[in-house]
Amino acid sequence: MTPNPDRRNLVRLSLLAAVAANSLSLRTACANNPGLLESAAAPDPSVHDFDLFFGSWRTRHRRLKERLADNTEWTEFDGTSTMHRLLGGFGNLDDNVFYLPGGTYRGVSLRAFDPGSKRWAIWWLDGRAPHTLDAPVIGRFENGVGTFVGDDTLRGKPIKVRYQWSRITSTSRQWEQAFSPDGGKNWETNWITQFTRTGPSHAEETVAAAPGCFRLVL
Repeated sequence: MTPNPDRRNLVRLSLLAAVAANSLSLRTACANNPGLLESAAAPDPSVHDFDLFFGSWRTRHRRLKERLADNTEWTEFDGTSTMHRLLGGFGNLDDNVFYLPGGTYRGVSLRAFDPGSKRWAIWWLDGRAPHTLDAPVIGRFENGVGTFVGDDTLRGKPIKVRYQWSRITSTSRQWEQAFSPDGGKNWETNWITQFTRTGPSHAEETVAAAPGCFRLVL
């Protein structure tokens, strides 16, 4: 059969029109949700703040027996932690096991990154109270130290809660929890954890772009 140039041109124009129409709807969707476009086009470097944490870890905990009670007695115990990527890299979760002298329990940290504010939120779920999710702490990393602060209550009184990550390498890191009874003026550190890597990291996984937001070049 002899090719028909007019027919080929008609098919090409029809395809281009269909793609252009689809692209317009996608651009409209992205315009209505700038966060998707930002994360798809060029994820902020802060989305990689926790990349070195992925994998399996051995933990050594040192926890204050009583909090905000002028107590100086510490309990030490071992544990494990395994961290996984979620939300195409814009979130993560670690599954923790605590081998306390009085018995073993589990807990989960859930983290999510907001491209708009460039901050992370962290929620804690204690396996002993599986239907109660703690209020989040929110923050970011600066100069190699991650600081995350939120509001909570202790014995019926409002307090500030602070998580802090420091001394971060590919094979070790430190986490601290502190409470403040006076709005953040004074802090009492009540939990310190040392992490030592036992399993490989999955840092080679890349952050996935949000589907449907891209630039079309004709």
